[in-house]
Formats: sequence, structure tokens, C-alpha cells
Amino acid sequence: MILQKKFLRDEEYSPAEDTFFIADYIEKEKGLSALDVGSGSGYLTKLLSEKFTFVVGTDINFVVLKNQTYSTKNLVCCNGSDALKLEFDLVVCNLPYLATDEILDATTDGGKDGFEIPKKIFDSLYNNIKIGGKFLFVTSSLSDYPKLMNYAQKLGLSPRILAKKKLFFEELILVEAIRHK
Repeated sequence: MILQKKFLRDEEYSPAEDTFFIADYIEKEKGLSALDVGSGSGYLTKLLSEKFTFVVGTDINFVVLKNQTYSTKNLVCCNGSDALKLEFDLVVCNLPYLATDEILDATTDGGKDGFEIPKKIFDSLYNNIKIGGKFLFVTSSLSDYPKLMNYAQKLGLSPRILAKKKLFFEELILVEAIRHK
């Protein structure tokens, strides 16, 4: 029992600076449907629930979903949004964007150039964005974010940088991408 409690405690995920950065922009949004890919603590999912009629949160880690700090409804354990066949007005994702040689932490490690895992997430969620819908995501100056923005454009999204936030060792970058086709 002690090991199980320790495991659960280790699997908790608290919101960090990048979560609050994207939250500032989510507060300005409202509509019928929203999707939070990589729900983690549930902070963004809960915030979306206050502004949208129907909200779904996904995460790859079932234990994290089960023990969210900010408990929400409509949670699905899956890769990206692979299990969903719905379209949303707004999709948000605090990407695992750090450039890493190995994926050791699914919450932060983005693989080679910080592109490998975000690309898989983009491929997963593209069809969940309504035509005319928005996709908001956070990335970092430590990753190859221009490559990520170019990939979004190849998928049929129109990405633009909404904001940047300087931290001690990196710059967070908030991108909005509108689906046109």
C-alpha cells in the first residue's frame, strides 16, 4: 500500500509557468466545444469548462487523469486525441516541447528538436479542429519551433505567434493556429 501511494504521489502533475501562460489566453476564449490535449493537472480543462458548453480533456497517463488536482468531467485516456471522433471550436495543448535525445518524461520531452512528440500530437488532433477553429499551443525557444509551425502549416493550419514570455533559461512561445481546410 505504501508503494501504491508513493506511485500515485509521484504521478501527480501540478501546473507550471507554461500552463499559466496559456491560461491567460484561454480566459479570453468562449464557445460551444473545447478540447485540452494533455490535460495533466486539469487546470486548463477546468478553465475551459467555465467558458465552453462541452469540454473534453485527454492525457496519456491514466493515473494522472484519475488523480487530477483540478478535477473535471469528460476525461479520456489516450495518445493525443486518437480516441476522439469529434470536432471542437478550440483545441489547446501544453506540448511536451523540450528537445531531448530520449523520451524520459512524457510531460516535457519532445524528442529530437522538440519536434518528434509534438508532430505526433498534431497528427492526432488535426481532425478534431473544426474548420475555422483554433488550436492554441505552447512551445519553447529551446525547441525547433519554426519547424513545428511549418508542419502546422503543411497540415492546413495558419499558425502565428500570439505571445512570448522570457524565463530564466528559455522563452515560452504561444502559437495560435486556425484550421482553414
